[in-house]
Amino acid sequence: MAGNNAFGNLNICMRTSSTVILACILASALQIFLFSPISPDLLQLPQPSSAALLTNKKLQEVAKIGEGLLDKPEDVCFDGEGILYTATRDGWIKRLHRNGSWEDWRLIGGGSLIGVTPTRTGGIIVCDIEKGLLKVGEDGVSILTSHVNGSKIKFRCLKYWLEGERKGRTETFIDNLPGGPDNVNLAPDGSFWIALIKVTSDGFEFVHTSKALKHLLATFPKLFQLVKGSHKKASVVKVAADGKIIDKFDDPNGKVISFVTSALEFEDYLYLGSLNTNFIGILPLKAA
Repeated sequence: MAGNNAFGNLNICMRTSSTVILACILASALQIFLFSPISPDLLQLPQPSSAALLTNKKLQEVAKIGEGLLDKPEDVCFDGEGILYTATRDGWIKRLHRNGSWEDWRLIGGGSLIGVTPTRTGGIIVCDIEKGLLKVGEDGVSILTSHVNGSKIKFRCLKYWLEGERKGRTETFIDNLPGGPDNVNLAPDGSFWIALIKVTSDGFEFVHTSKALKHLLATFPKLFQLVKGSHKKASVVKVAADGKIIDKFDDPNGKVISFVTSALEFEDYLYLGSLNTNFIGILPLKAA
């Protein structure tokens, strides 16, 4: 009798444990799918399609300017006098004068400043994720626009014809890039420098083919740190006007610089902005 009772109690315990486990699984599934903070889309990552995309270590040769003075300088630009401007994540527009001195030029505030570009009339235009496009000059800051038409982001660059027979037409400039393109800058020879952001760590590309896995990562942010690749590598490509890749520079393991978001050529040097550094990278192109 004692053995039968023990066996019966064991069955009850097993059924109870199974019920608890199933309830936990159901609760976790509901948490992941019903209360996920995102509505994910599937993404097919493109495969590299050019010999020019072979990995190298050229970006490990960069020197550092403004080290310790800049908080994640996402982009850089030069005005007509050769003064360098950058927007940092602490809300500042900072500039480097020809004599090598840095100036905290304009305080915009917030942590949402990204792209910068000079204007023909003086000053610069700054992209603020929260406020929109800003005109920043010696006389202050003004908002140019705060709304744009949105569209899905793909690993491609488009070109829009401003004049000629194709005026008003939009075409694909280059696609199948091995990373997310960021900040396209015109080079003096008519080609273009494009920064590439590594979206996923090597071996985790399959995550983008599953909505369930994306919900899981969004619900447990610590898992996302294992998957994201932006802080683990740096890449920039130089693309001819016909969309063919001319050259590619890498720091394959982020040893010197990572998460490069812009590449700008000026006076035979390549200037690199990044969202993971406290400096701007500079690379002599003749030596590269």
